[in-house]
Amino acid sequence: MKMIVALHNIRSTYNVGAILRTAEGLGLQGVILSGYTPRVHDKNLLPHLRDKLDREIHKTALGAEDMLEIYAPGDIFSLLKKYRDGGWQIVGLENNISEKTIYKLNDPELGKVLKDKVILMLGEEVSGISPELYALIDLFVEIPMKGKKESFNVSVAAGIAMYDIMNL
Repeated sequence: MKMIVALHNIRSTYNVGAILRTAEGLGLQGVILSGYTPRVHDKNLLPHLRDKLDREIHKTALGAEDMLEIYAPGDIFSLLKKYRDGGWQIVGLENNISEKTIYKLNDPELGKVLKDKVILMLGEEVSGISPELYALIDLFVEIPMKGKKESFNVSVAAGIAMYDIMNL
């Protein structure tokens, strides 16, 4: 399976770095950074701001930020449509939504509906994926929770989902 992870409106540089490190470790094809997600090596920023973000992301990425293909589109909608037209399936990692069907990561049916090229979409740490992106998402997955908490930290959830999907 080929996978790209898309981070849309992730606020924390440390979450971004941790996800980059996990994505590289699992052999993903790349990472999309969109919305207000902090970018690494962002040439649009003043040098002192770029250096600060790069240092913060590096604290958790530990070099993975230089080993991955990283895309930072101005228009996430156009990029996702282009990937979809190229045969990629867009999978949202979300919980507690009723607008679309959600597959639990341990659902035996999930392996039957996933394609061999997946973009895993992650959204903002508290609010999740922006509802305006729902129309572009082919299916949603969620991590079954066993404790009292309703969700994991986005970087932890990303690691669980990337690993599980890659090993279906």
